Amino acid sequence: MGKKRCSGEDTKKALSLLENRGILRPRDLAETGIYRETLHYLYKKGVAERSGRGLYRLRGRMEEHRSLIEASKIAPKGVACLLSSLRFHEIGTQEPYDVWLALPNSAWRPRIKTLRLRFIYPSGKAFSEGIELRRFPGGIIRIYNPAKTIADAFKFRNKIGLDAAVEALKDGLQSGKVSRDEIWHYAGICRVQKIITPYMEALS
Repeated sequence: MGKKRCSGEDTKKALSLLENRGILRPRDLAETGIYRETLHYLYKKGVAERSGRGLYRLRGRMEEHRSLIEASKIAPKGVACLLSSLRFHEIGTQEPYDVWLALPNSAWRPRIKTLRLRFIYPSGKAFSEGIELRRFPGGIIRIYNPAKTIADAFKFRNKIGLDAAVEALKDGLQSGKVSRDEIWHYAGICRVQKIITPYMEALS
């Protein structure tokens, strides 16, 4: 039979994990041998707060890029993209209200009340290429690199607006965060070379 209540030792270990990881799920505790109900106990005591269904963090703690970290935990196959990725890489002036994620076609589409999620479904290399892993105390973010993000902005211009895509291209090149060769490479993967060519030429 399992434990009937949270021990002081479990509480200390859970608090330490929350400090180090930022966001935890009950199953994260179970994997480390800690009674999984400890998170709910800390929640009832006011020490932890819910950041989403099955997700807990220390009360009042604001993690850098918290929404992207939470989205990555909810959709581990997802990749932050489009406006969310532009904001992460500090390209352009867009301030997205939603978290944009790319998912493989067969992936389950998650829902969570505390985050507004928007999805795109690229396939093949258009999904798998250009992914970076960024590590933070709260978790790992899977996100497209700047050049892939800009190519995606043109591919999905009907979703975010052509103006946002052109702005990202201009800012990415002028800031030196991307090169023309990188843009051209990912534009080929995303099949938007014909679309992006006149804008590239205008910036020559």
